[in-house]
Amino acid sequence: MIELVLGTLDLAKVRFARSPMEELRNSVYVLTGRRGADLHRPWVSMARPRLAGLDLTVLFSLLSIDHGFPGFLNPLTEPGETFDDQLERVRATDDAGVRCYFEFWAPAEIPPVLRPLNDDPGRALGPFCDLLAEYWRAAIEPVWARLCSLHEADLVHRSATLTGGGLARLFADLHPQLEYADDRLRVLLPHHDVQHTVNGVGVLLKPSAFIWPKLSICDGHDQVSIGYPARGIGGLWAQAPPVERTPLANLVGRSRAALLALLDLPRSTTELAEQLGVTPATVSEHLAVLRTNNLVRSRRAGRVVLYERTPRGAGLVRGDSVLP
Repeated sequence: MIELVLGTLDLAKVRFARSPMEELRNSVYVLTGRRGADLHRPWVSMARPRLAGLDLTVLFSLLSIDHGFPGFLNPLTEPGETFDDQLERVRATDDAGVRCYFEFWAPAEIPPVLRPLNDDPGRALGPFCDLLAEYWRAAIEPVWARLCSLHEADLVHRSATLTGGGLARLFADLHPQLEYADDRLRVLLPHHDVQHTVNGVGVLLKPSAFIWPKLSICDGHDQVSIGYPARGIGGLWAQAPPVERTPLANLVGRSRAALLALLDLPRSTTELAEQLGVTPATVSEHLAVLRTNNLVRSRRAGRVVLYERTPRGAGLVRGDSVLP
């Protein structure tokens, strides 16, 4: 068990942010079959051919499940940051920050492919970060808008839970391995017996798709963070149900019916266009009509505008509501 002792300032600094590096790191475990391979099979089928030309030996070895993950792959995270922002923090890690991951390994146990990172981090870290960038562009960037939609839907739920029930209800709903009582947050992990006083930096909670069913914790001095599975993961890769011959399609048209069906999670114009095989301009035109009729609404999440069904739109999709 890892026990985090929270002070008054820490309780005031419990907050949320998405982390591109968190998703990248967790996706490696999925790609190597260590977790969630069946759940994320559509993504794996997409990613493997796109990654075929990359030598991922260093990345796979560095994220060996037996040794956890290195702290430098869990960079300080601020709301609204991009992958490039976080990659620059990784790239700026000093030699000691890289080597500390290997301190628990006997020198003879360090795999040969990882020894350059331990022996000469200044020379090896740059090429490794270039590899991370290539991995991101090939495997994560094509689905990033969809992951962001999942994150946003989760954060809406968590905000409502926090408002309605406070921290106790928030943590009770977050993950089965989290317990909160008496200003202590307990992470029930086997083979751990650690108590950490947070000392005013608060706790950052990071929703993730690829982490399911696990969670991650990094209790550094600059930031204490916990990655947890975002709600709604089961429907992340689901295709919209066919709408061609439904009453909804007869009422609003096939294209707009398909858009409403896809908006089970908040999605961007670009993502909707990709899924429907049309241009973003066409999607925008249909969304404008749906929004005028109070069937969808939009909100900004960082640099992206996300669309979601209104209760009226959801009722139409279910078939229990009709237009006047």
